[in-house]
Order: sequence, then structure tokens, then C-alpha cells
Amino acid sequence: MPSLHITGDEAADKLLSEDPFALLLGMALDQQYRMEDAFKGGHKLATRLGHLDPAKIAEMDPEEFKTVASTPPAIHRFPGSMSAKVQGIATIVTNEYGGDVTRLWTEATSGKDLLKRVQALPGFGKQKAQIFVSLLAKQLGVRPEGWEEAVGDYSMDGYRSVADVIDVESLQKVRDYKQQKKAAAKAAG
Repeated sequence: MPSLHITGDEAADKLLSEDPFALLLGMALDQQYRMEDAFKGGHKLATRLGHLDPAKIAEMDPEEFKTVASTPPAIHRFPGSMSAKVQGIATIVTNEYGGDVTRLWTEATSGKDLLKRVQALPGFGKQKAQIFVSLLAKQLGVRPEGWEEAVGDYSMDGYRSVADVIDVESLQKVRDYKQQKKAAAKAAG
């Protein structure tokens, strides 16, 4: 996997670059939380658990896992609900993909199929799934036929989402873009 630079934390970015499950969890946690902090979630869990094994996470007692996820600094500002989503994702990765998260995309038959697979995960609506598929395409070279159509505008060049973050400067450009979109929506609304 190429070297990712999303969090501004060298150890967390290294894990994102080496562990596809950490990357998927970061995307799952990127909701009502600063992007770079969300993508540190896998690193926090790996540090506390000593692993980031989907099967072991899926098997953990939900209350015990919630405690691990909630320990300061928590994996999210809503660690309880997010710990349940993380365990749900771990369960699907374990049961449907044999614990190998990369099968989610390596076995996808098209961009549309990949989008559908990602949307089947807890907490992944259409937009979040499109952003993750775009991230896979732009940063990891995972480009099944039709991925551009499946992700819409997220396939375009620019600074629209985490898929376009490669350094501190691009992170700020994505943040600026999101603020402009929110302001435009508020003005229109």
C-alpha cells in the first residue's frame, strides 16, 4: 500500500498505510468528528488491544469493547454508538470476507458492486461509501470498471474529501471546500 498522510500523526498514518482495516475504520469514524481524528481511531484501538484483528474485535464483549473505545482519548466523540458500528463492521469483514477486508474491493466486479458492498457496512450511507471508493481509487489504485460513475463528483480532481488528502496543505483545502459547501447550503436553505 502507498504511504497515506491523513492524520498528521506519523504512527497513525503508518498504520493506515499498512492495515486496510484501519483505513476502513477511519472512514467509518469520519462522521461528526474531525477527519484527522477519525482516521486515528484504528491506531488508538490497535494500541489498546495490541491488534486490529477483525475476528477478535467481532468476538469481544460489546461492553468491554465500548470501554476500550471510550478510554480517553476516545475513538470518537460518540464512542458508544461508534464502538457498536466498529464491531458490526468487524463482524461483516469476518463473516463475509474471511477476515480479509481487502476482499471487499478485490472481489468487487465493478465500481457499482464495490459501492454496494461498502454501503452494506454499518454507518456507510451512499455519500460515505462514494468517498471511501474514491479514496481506494485515488490513493490505493483500486479502480474497478465504472468506479468514476459510482462515486460521481468524488472522482474529479480537486479537494472534495479525504480521498484528496495527501498532506497538510491538501487537508486544509478539503476543509475549506467543506466549509464553502456548508455555507452555500445554509445560504440556500
